[in-house]
Amino acid sequence: MRIAITGSSGLIGQALLRSLRADGHEVVRLVRRPARSGDEVEWNPEGQYVDTAALAGCEAVVHLAGAGVGDRRWTEAYKRRIRDSRVLGTAAIAEAVASLDTPPRTLVVGTAVGYYGDTGDRAVDEGAPPGHGFLADVCQEWEEAAAAAEEAGIRTVYARTGLVVSRSGGAWGRLFPVFRAGLGGRLGSGRQYWSHIALHDHIAALRHLLDTEELSGPVNLTAPEPVTQREVAAAMGRVLRRPALLWVPAPVLRTVLGEFSTDVLGSQRVLPRRLLESGFRFAFPGIEDAIRAALR
Repeated sequence: MRIAITGSSGLIGQALLRSLRADGHEVVRLVRRPARSGDEVEWNPEGQYVDTAALAGCEAVVHLAGAGVGDRRWTEAYKRRIRDSRVLGTAAIAEAVASLDTPPRTLVVGTAVGYYGDTGDRAVDEGAPPGHGFLADVCQEWEEAAAAAEEAGIRTVYARTGLVVSRSGGAWGRLFPVFRAGLGGRLGSGRQYWSHIALHDHIAALRHLLDTEELSGPVNLTAPEPVTQREVAAAMGRVLRRPALLWVPAPVLRTVLGEFSTDVLGSQRVLPRRLLESGFRFAFPGIEDAIRAALR
């Protein structure tokens, strides 16, 4: 297959690129500058520009681009960047593929379990309604921005992703050095659920979405056993053989992280019902499995 990817320089994009190319697929990367080689396609998400001619012949597009949610404090300006990078970028991609004489069969849009808001102890799957709050609102707009692709008859899948367990980047990549130093532990009450997924399983799930024609709409990319943050801290301590006894009270997190602390302290108990029903099998379903896989 000829497959196009946005966000190919990110944690997930790089891993997906390697996986697809290792299996002989032709992958083109969307870049925010003039293309320098035959495997690059120029685009400008904020400017709503995509070099559509260079997408000709692509059978699938995987859209993973977006500003990092936890990369910096949430000022109003950065919140606009988080939203615009996702909503405008998704609209640009959807409209570009819909305009092609021969559009790709599949568009996979990497969204997030933030769609569900804070679910507390309540387990939710893809049938749950959207939640409330900044990230929940962004996720709704994000998915709605792909309407042009759906209307053009392109199979559109929304990969609602949880916390990806990797030492190479993302939120978890910042946890490993803290726990290695023996400074890890409970955040707030520790009772909030963290819906995680091993990087290996995440890439396998994206490949499954590309290959499974009957899947469209939202699909949760989370491990089948969501755990509390307290359990995450204990598992990190066991695997890394370090104490994980420190506690950061909620007020301290709010002072340090600002509005983003709402999501760190919030609880999302998300289940991958549609992924499992479609025949996908996790290699690393448990939290210790995922942590050990990240270290290999």
